[in-house]
Amino acid sequence: MTGFTFVHAADLHLDSPLLGLAGKSLEYAARIEAASREAFDRLVALAIDEGCRFMVLAGDIFDGDLRNFQTGLYFLEGMRRLDEAGISVFMVLGNHDSANRFADKLTLSGNVHVFPKARAATHVLDDVGVAIHGRSFPRPDVSEDLAREYPAATQALFNIGVLHTACAGSEGHHARYAPCTSEQLANHGYDYWALGHVHAHAVLGEHPHIVYPGNLQGRHPRETGPKGAVLVKIEEGRVASLEHRALDVVRWTSIMIDTSGTADRSELLDLVRHHIAQEAEQADGRPIALRLTMTGTTPLHSRLVLERAALREDVETLLATIPHDVWLERLKLETRLPAQPEAVDPTVAGKLDLEVTRLSQDSGIAKALEARLAEIRSKLPASAHADAFIEQMRAEIPERAAALARSLVSEAGHAPD
Repeated sequence: MTGFTFVHAADLHLDSPLLGLAGKSLEYAARIEAASREAFDRLVALAIDEGCRFMVLAGDIFDGDLRNFQTGLYFLEGMRRLDEAGISVFMVLGNHDSANRFADKLTLSGNVHVFPKARAATHVLDDVGVAIHGRSFPRPDVSEDLAREYPAATQALFNIGVLHTACAGSEGHHARYAPCTSEQLANHGYDYWALGHVHAHAVLGEHPHIVYPGNLQGRHPRETGPKGAVLVKIEEGRVASLEHRALDVVRWTSIMIDTSGTADRSELLDLVRHHIAQEAEQADGRPIALRLTMTGTTPLHSRLVLERAALREDVETLLATIPHDVWLERLKLETRLPAQPEAVDPTVAGKLDLEVTRLSQDSGIAKALEARLAEIRSKLPASAHADAFIEQMRAEIPERAAALARSLVSEAGHAPD
């Protein structure tokens, strides 16, 4: 067996929109509209620059019922560049690809091998002693265990299994398609399992390696941190090194800042600036879409709640002083007031707090909230993730209303109106 290098990627979701941006910032959304394409270009460049013998794509190259045929042509152009560099591509179709009406109509270059839908198949590369096994999704909602039917390992070769799956324990927010277990994969006899479907990079096992590369580009606030592909080097029939390479163009970041101990606004903003600057340094020059959450116990709590819009403006002004491209996607307030000193009448304070809590849970409030949510739902576009959004509003609004009421009571003597 000769030494060789390959790159393992999955969940490219070409031309998938970065959810939540267009409705909040058209300017920022326009700037990063081509993020998935640019990340794909970086993947192709990585394979060429590192002299990879082949690339493995473990499903979801496209994004559901994508209607833009130009996306397919863009993918073909990338495959052509790999062909010119002598790099083969082995890919399975995932749940999103199976839902795409263009995926089966693309005329792929000769270096691209798509595994069949009917049953698992094997490709052998004699020059490097590799057997690559895989099966594409026959339909979008595969509930059976596809891995169970994969061929036995080919003796005297390095065996790679390419599988789009929700492996037990790694599903997260992802549907349980083609479920299996890491123990099952480890016992199958392969040397490396190239997985796709879960968007977070994870190594589920070594000897054999069972790996999710994660997606190339984060698409929404839950997909934080570096996104990219895995570069694998094989020497003497073993994995000599496995390195996750960041290829994302814009990075989603979530920062939670403990404001405990801050007594004035400037001190709070200095703390926020310090944390954001630290996070921006780790993005290696990439634009950041930031979700900022403030927690902790601070006497500023009531003013922060009452002046939420002004606080966001202060943070956005602060971002302009940081030598990095940071956009504030959302500001969440989860702060609270310090415990009341004994000098304050606990009976009055306690009754007010109980009354605010009771009102926030009152059935009349609940009915009014449901009526307003129904009105909002009717105005949401068909492509929006309506159920998740409505559920989030249903969970958050009563507590936010209660927090606002408590802040109005505590600041009654200082409020301008």
